[in-house]
Amino acid sequence: MLFDTHCHLNDEQFAADLDEVVLRARDAGVQQILVPGVDVESSRRAVAIAEKYEGVYAAVGIHPEAAKDVPARDFDSIESLAAHDKVVAIGEIGLDYYWDAAPRDEQQDVFRRQLEMASRLGLPAVVHNRDATADTVRLIETTCPGKLTGVMHCFTGSAEIAMQCIRAGFFISYGGPLTFKNAHNVREVCVKVPLESLLIETDSPYLTPEPFRGKRNEPARVVHVCDKMAELFGMESASLGDRVRNNAYRLFNKVSPL
Repeated sequence: MLFDTHCHLNDEQFAADLDEVVLRARDAGVQQILVPGVDVESSRRAVAIAEKYEGVYAAVGIHPEAAKDVPARDFDSIESLAAHDKVVAIGEIGLDYYWDAAPRDEQQDVFRRQLEMASRLGLPAVVHNRDATADTVRLIETTCPGKLTGVMHCFTGSAEIAMQCIRAGFFISYGGPLTFKNAHNVREVCVKVPLESLLIETDSPYLTPEPFRGKRNEPARVVHVCDKMAELFGMESASLGDRVRNNAYRLFNKVSPL
């Protein structure tokens, strides 16, 4: 049994066949899925999807690409949604200096406020970082130190940064890029991360793993991420899957273990 810890089932690409996508995931052994929001509306959709399907949970938050001119009421809405029984994290939040869709000082303010919210509510944070490593790590280390936990989603950074994040209370999650033919650096870092700090994800509908690159990603394909990680660690896939699923239960402690 596997846990896809990051899957955007609330994306429009799944609007026409969501039932079939969830069924394929279950048939593949993916029994639990976390659906993150990227703004208030997508967070509401994440909660609605979690309500509809057994084993599906939601995270709620404001993504850095939606961080420009965020009204105060949006933070109130996210906090209200976070009270739902099936909301198990604040996310997807963080910094993105690649797209720079919002000024960097605004991104940092929105990120900090949501980290503080996660700490206050006792929920882990699901963190997005693109081309903003120094500021991302600085904020998770200095915002409510000792009171935060979370996951560095779709991690592609160095072993040194991974260990910094782990020391700050964060897990390290790998998705499709772990399987990419030329992603040698990603695999080299992955095997340096302690097994007890690893998670797996798809980031569906994006970052489709080999051998399906170029097609829409979906949660059933987290199996391929698990297989690659197991190969790297010299383990059976079932054993690796059990380890990382139990890690997810430790982090997302509102999730009911199977």
